Amino acid sequence: MSTEIWSKADLHIHSNHSDGVAKIPEILEHVANNTDLKVIAITDHNTMEGALFAKELEDIYGVEVIVGEEVASTEGHIIGLWLTEEIPPGLTPLETIARIRAQGGIVVIPHPFSKRGVFGPFGRKSFLSSLTELAFHAVEVYNSVPYLGWANRVAAKMFTGGQGIAAVGGSDAHLLQGIGRGYTLFRGTTADDLRASIEALETRAEAAPGGISLVLRYLVRIPQIRRRGAWNWERCRDGLA
Repeated sequence: MSTEIWSKADLHIHSNHSDGVAKIPEILEHVANNTDLKVIAITDHNTMEGALFAKELEDIYGVEVIVGEEVASTEGHIIGLWLTEEIPPGLTPLETIARIRAQGGIVVIPHPFSKRGVFGPFGRKSFLSSLTELAFHAVEVYNSVPYLGWANRVAAKMFTGGQGIAAVGGSDAHLLQGIGRGYTLFRGTTADDLRASIEALETRAEAAPGGISLVLRYLVRIPQIRRRGAWNWERCRDGLA
């Protein structure tokens, strides 16, 4: 019998430091008490503030945190993981990716075929050409935000597993109840193991059950999410997701 351990990570979570509803301590407490996630990444829009705060608290809650940022490039959102320095919005994708890689970070293309994805709803050809032009490490094949179902299906169809990039999943959670609904399955239990799995191209994007209830929760809370985005307008003006 194999004793190999595989664990779950949510690599795309928003807090009230951008347009998420929950505060950082609430997120960590929820993850610790209500999920089986081993690792999370806080990826607020155009800021590392919440991620750095979460990193300071990880030992208290027993949840390993990756410092991340969802950066609004000129052509869509790009996630940097394992960051040490904040990256400003408004750079080209090439410039954004170069800045992430320069500090030893991992580059993830989130919701690639959504309205605010780097490739957009009609970007299948640009995705294929970008594999040689844009040096990203992983693509978000599953995102659990309810209205991204069609974009998820395109991402899953375009990802073949032989393109030299890893498949990851994330919740893109703006609500506590959304955390972990989309996740990355990786070999091991720690953030270092997760990074090794991404680099070895062995991660998998997975979806947790409960999609209908999540849709209803988002419908109720969208006004609150939009208000939070308005309060943090300079960070969030490039939109949800």
